[in-house]
Amino acid sequence: MDGVSAASMNNDPTDENTIGRGTVDRPYGLPERLPEDERILWQGRPNSWALARESLFIDWIAGYTLVIALWRAGSLMDLMPVWAALGAAVPILLAGALAIAILWLIAYAQARSAVYTITNKRVVMQIGAALTLTLNLPFREIASAGLSLRRDGKGTIAFETSGSSRISYLVCWPHARPWRWNPTQPAFRCIKDAEAVAELLAGAVQTHSMPVRDAAAWPTGNPATASIAAE
Repeated sequence: MDGVSAASMNNDPTDENTIGRGTVDRPYGLPERLPEDERILWQGRPNSWALARESLFIDWIAGYTLVIALWRAGSLMDLMPVWAALGAAVPILLAGALAIAILWLIAYAQARSAVYTITNKRVVMQIGAALTLTLNLPFREIASAGLSLRRDGKGTIAFETSGSSRISYLVCWPHARPWRWNPTQPAFRCIKDAEAVAELLAGAVQTHSMPVRDAAAWPTGNPATASIAAE
């Protein structure tokens, strides 16, 4: 799975679904050593294939490429043999496959470089394939958190921040709630077992005694949505 508890973290860099331990002075995915009264509850990263589909729309690109290739072949069948018409569509299919491969590599790099962390006091996001950026979101600065859950159990948890601080959408992308620019909502994108992670987060917020208001509904077209709330 792409999310692991603190107890099950390991150092295997070849396993896409694991998170490394780091060191005592600097735990993996965190900018500095944790205070004595803070502990890691969960760490995870995006699923690269789901991230490619949701943030880079490779499904749409694949469908568009197929439609154009079929149109190209169909428009030539009256002018040349069927095999020649189909052959004329091959370059289009190859170009589409190359584009999808490049986009998947971008998503893979973004997923592999990201580490999402929940502690008993805050949410931490280490993101950035080229330039690493760490976002610290103490529970007191999270006004609400919304869960967008898909049928396969993967989902996105978006955080609406309070206060005057503003986060750039371009800096966060793709680790931000889609189509929400002002204000930007940082997000755990495309994580496995998202509902369980949301429940763990809600429990941590409750334990910390910082209420989280109901999240606003997601835009039309997103998967089933739930909100994370603490009494």
